[in-house]
Amino acid sequence: MLKEYRTIKEVVGPLMLVEDVEGVKYNELVEIEQANGEIRQGKVLEVNRDKALVQLFEVSQGLKISSARARFLGRSIELPVSMDMLGRVFDGMGRPKDGGPDIIPDKRVDVNGQPINPAARDYPDEFIQTGVSAIDGLNTLVRGQKLPVFSASGLPHANLAAQIARQAKVLGSDGKFAVVFAAIGITYEEADFFINDFRRTGAIDRTVLFMNLANDPAIERISTPRMALTAAEYLAFEQGMHVLVIMTDITNYAEALREVSAARKEVPGRRGYPGYLYTDLASLYERAGKIRGKAGSITQIPILTMPEDDKTHPIPDLTGYITEGQIILSRELYKKGYNPPIDVLPSLSRLKDKGIGKGKTREDHADTMNQLFSAYSQGKEAKELSAILGEAALTEVDKKYAKFAEEFERRYVSQGFDTNRSIEETLDLGWSLLSILPKSELKRIKDEYIEKYWKAKE
Repeated sequence: MLKEYRTIKEVVGPLMLVEDVEGVKYNELVEIEQANGEIRQGKVLEVNRDKALVQLFEVSQGLKISSARARFLGRSIELPVSMDMLGRVFDGMGRPKDGGPDIIPDKRVDVNGQPINPAARDYPDEFIQTGVSAIDGLNTLVRGQKLPVFSASGLPHANLAAQIARQAKVLGSDGKFAVVFAAIGITYEEADFFINDFRRTGAIDRTVLFMNLANDPAIERISTPRMALTAAEYLAFEQGMHVLVIMTDITNYAEALREVSAARKEVPGRRGYPGYLYTDLASLYERAGKIRGKAGSITQIPILTMPEDDKTHPIPDLTGYITEGQIILSRELYKKGYNPPIDVLPSLSRLKDKGIGKGKTREDHADTMNQLFSAYSQGKEAKELSAILGEAALTEVDKKYAKFAEEFERRYVSQGFDTNRSIEETLDLGWSLLSILPKSELKRIKDEYIEKYWKAKE
């Protein structure tokens, strides 16, 4: 029999204080029952001797503490998991949101999972094809990697997220592929877009969606990514699937953390975020990876909007320290009408060298990638010089580099959100663009590859 307490002393925002408690544990689930039978839920945030600080999942409005009773359930938040989750839509607390029946679970799993033990990790080295040239060709995603997308307000990161979720696959692998999609604090319109897009393309059959809307309690946002990662761990490490976890928007998650931290009257860190923001984000990101002896894996693409387009803001800054690179979206490219507007020069995938080359993508991948980076950088410099001094100041080679930069943005980066390019198509397109330059400029590619793949008319 669960013990009930009528010693609720105070409610401040999403927090509630219960006194004279015994045997209560951190993260334990709590039910608050009112006199009229209404039940609200929360979890223990802090225990100090006989006092428990409880974080409510619903709003505290209308809660009468004088007649309410608190029951501590002796367990933390759990997610019922089974293969039947695929193709379903849940809310941020793991309850079905698509009108379908409750999941009949294989088991119930605590959502506060642990980061993967570094000693048990297997090194990520298998290429994942997203069908997006700017990622596959230049900032390659590898199975088991954490590769965030840094976006900004008004940029089409939702379209890019949906495109990657639809198109992503592990090449040359017989393993089953699944997508776990966590939408954190998004608008109803965005949620509708994701669900309709996945249903329209059939991608929903291999996807588990967790939807936390902007008008849902902010506290629910903190549990949403943990629900998604728990589902991903079950599919990956117990069912042997290759799982891609896409989480959008991590900025909304961090705002919810700041809200709870302020309610607890904690000493704020940078820009008012709690001092443990780095540790908290790491507890999410480090649940991605491959484990030795297990067939499955978890690859993460967290998406975050940079407040005021500021890369030094605490959320992108700390994310960059924990993850293996970043894909950065450009407002300048978006204004030109190029989609997806990926800015390839500041973007980086630290594991790309491990997932490309002969037997993984193609033998010429590394050389052509380096040459495209170099040529695009020189082309942008030539265009800037032309804007300042006029085109007459450019040499003939400079003019070709400037033309290359324009064509590269128009044909390679801008492919639209419905084009799914194979890695061969991406590499061939790179060679086609390099044919704009004189063959003598291809100083980063081995002669044998130039002989084999060069398509310029001589």
